[in-house]
Amino acid sequence: MKKLLFLPLVLALAAATAQNTPIHLIPQPVEIQQLTGSFALTKATTIGFDNPAGQTVADMLAQKLNAPTGFALKPQRALKSSIQLNLNSTPNEKLGKEGYTLDAGPKGVVLTANQPAGLFYGMQTLLQLLPKEIESKTPVQANWSIPAVKITDYPRFGWRGIMLDVSRHFFSKEDVKKYIDEIARLKYNTFHWHLTDDNGWRIEIKSLPKLTSVGAWRVARAGRFGERADPKPGEPTTYGGFYTHDDIREVVRYAQERNVTIVPEIDVPGHSMAALAAYPELSCTKNPDTKVNPGTHFADWYGNGTFKMNIENTLNPSDEKVYEFLDKVFTEVAALFPNPYIHVGGDECYKGYWKEDPGCQALMKKLNIRHVEDLQGYFMNRVEGILKAKGKKLLGWDEILEGGISPEATVMSWRGTKGGIEAAQMGHDVVMTPTTFAYLDYTQGDPTVDPPIYAHLRCKKSYSFEPVPDGVDPKYILGGQGNLWTEQVPTLRYAEYMTYPRAWALSEVYWSPKEKKNWEDFVQRMETHFARADAAGINYSRAIYDAIVRTSMKDGKLWLEMEAEVPGLDIYYSTDETMPDDHSAKYSAPVELPEGPITLRVVTYRNGKPIGHLITLSREQLEQRAGR
Repeated sequence: MKKLLFLPLVLALAAATAQNTPIHLIPQPVEIQQLTGSFALTKATTIGFDNPAGQTVADMLAQKLNAPTGFALKPQRALKSSIQLNLNSTPNEKLGKEGYTLDAGPKGVVLTANQPAGLFYGMQTLLQLLPKEIESKTPVQANWSIPAVKITDYPRFGWRGIMLDVSRHFFSKEDVKKYIDEIARLKYNTFHWHLTDDNGWRIEIKSLPKLTSVGAWRVARAGRFGERADPKPGEPTTYGGFYTHDDIREVVRYAQERNVTIVPEIDVPGHSMAALAAYPELSCTKNPDTKVNPGTHFADWYGNGTFKMNIENTLNPSDEKVYEFLDKVFTEVAALFPNPYIHVGGDECYKGYWKEDPGCQALMKKLNIRHVEDLQGYFMNRVEGILKAKGKKLLGWDEILEGGISPEATVMSWRGTKGGIEAAQMGHDVVMTPTTFAYLDYTQGDPTVDPPIYAHLRCKKSYSFEPVPDGVDPKYILGGQGNLWTEQVPTLRYAEYMTYPRAWALSEVYWSPKEKKNWEDFVQRMETHFARADAAGINYSRAIYDAIVRTSMKDGKLWLEMEAEVPGLDIYYSTDETMPDDHSAKYSAPVELPEGPITLRVVTYRNGKPIGHLITLSREQLEQRAGR
């Protein structure tokens, strides 16, 4: 009798616990209401779909559930199942193409959408409602329950992208597929594939075989990009790789199954050193010794955005053979990628070699062009004509605005938002991806902790991004994306480290309503996803727990200012050559630092436990920060 009386109490406590457990979803849905109770996932659970178009998502869901639970769930076409996936016969205009509703209760779960993409994104939310153990690839013991909720969700923007640069470092097709799978789970729908640059040509072009036999390979080098030694005469080119047509088709299919559109980038007319290593006759100097660059100091940057190339990396806009070459390239690229866009780069094009070239000067005279910079506009218009003939739209970085482009061209604004604002005001569609918020190759924490690179971007700053600038008509802003350049990113594991959690933050920027953004709330959900990433074997940065250290000079005195990115952290520091802990000086307000050759050491704590990296700065480094 006592056991019978005790059972309802246990069930009541379990229901109360489920009711009180916060729901931590990324990105945050448009509407979410937590209800009473939960749904228990068991081996008797059934998965059904009411329309054959929903079967792919149902199969994916079963596969994802079966691996960690050890169940053998098999989806079936049905009208009523424990977990039911339905497609609206009459579209719900509110949901659009990618929205969904999710109703979960003790009796079951119903996912409803207008199109399979909506079911796919609803599935991602459903999986996040399960405990973190659902991320395991092998069977584990867990309480497989889904809290009772009612969710209505749809994206703010239609373009939600991540760019991966595979030129600087080659990533295998399996790495690329894994990366696509990871971003798709965050409801990103665009994968921008940066396939060519100075450091490697990564896509097979059958009509131009040297692009991969020569352009895909470079000499092996260690050390930081930009500081490596030049290739030696006759040195074997052993580092690199490329994707065959079959590889590309396989990756495109994989992405399509996950509702991800792949946008290929062939970066021209600059960033073409790998192409010129294969076909040097397409440059102005026609230097037969041009090599695929392994990361040497091949350009001098002057700090104001201007630069000089020490090695030619630009196609010759006055040579008709260049356009014949590009026609061959884009013919094959267009056939492999079914999406409407081909990205043609257009960024950081050095025109010094054009200025000295007789053919370019003659072309300028013929076109009545006074400035060599205007040749890029001529080049881009020729490229756009090639793409239009193949049924494709031109997409490029914001430099393509400088020479004049057709109204149909789409602009990616990367040098801040200025280019995007100008493009939108001219009637161009725009993808906002400014360095100041969306460059995932920038360091995340203190530059003395993470391997340094030329700029810095905190997760909180990414989260604060607003893609629609004031005064701009939102209809021209397609959305935004994060960009991961890989000069300093040699492996997928490190690509993950650089991508997350900032891509989690940006996923919410691009998907969730602007009004729902709340950094403190996001931090709690992000920390839950740290545990989920651990279970999934996905790498990420914990730089959000590190102190932000700033200095300034006032009346000849060096002052220290610090803050924490995550609410509730305590910052402790020392300047007396001791290791700081929670008994050291606790930072609360700006501090005047002592004179002399001190070393500042800083560490963060939460609830009496160390949580951030130790940051160590010499007086010289502190003074340098004051001069920034």
